[in-house]
Amino acid sequence: MSEHEQQANTPPAKPKSARRRAREFAVQGLYQWNLTGDTVNNIEKFLRESSPQFSRADEALFRAVMYGAIKESSDLIKLITPHVDRPLEEVSPVEAAVILAGAFEIVHMPETPYPVIINEAIELAKTFGGTDGHRFVNGVLDKLAAAVRADEVEAIRAKRRG
Repeated sequence: MSEHEQQANTPPAKPKSARRRAREFAVQGLYQWNLTGDTVNNIEKFLRESSPQFSRADEALFRAVMYGAIKESSDLIKLITPHVDRPLEEVSPVEAAVILAGAFEIVHMPETPYPVIINEAIELAKTFGGTDGHRFVNGVLDKLAAAVRADEVEAIRAKRRG
């Protein structure tokens, strides 16, 4: 099959939502912060100026997640650490950024159901991370959600059991 025929048989990619874009930029910002230690203002400026897609992101969500995760990073790391099977320094910087963003949402954004947060984090890990990074991210965030949102987790699990 030619490349053109393959493209014709491939369904068009679903456009990214403004919230997905916001999470992508927040993860990119957290990654940059983790590696460079730059200020959040400089990171936001860089992201705005380097991507024409930035204007299509949910800016409020982007700012809440990136700024919030950086501000709360020490507390979030304390909450994450018991659920990580290795020293955090050994976690890939991409996976660490995805987990930090997801952890911030799980802890500080109860209006978003935890399965939505975890599914978004899995997709981000698949997009930016290593081959099986999404499984690691899923495991860590699922355990964190069970610890932080026990009532919500139990209610959803009970509903699934029927």
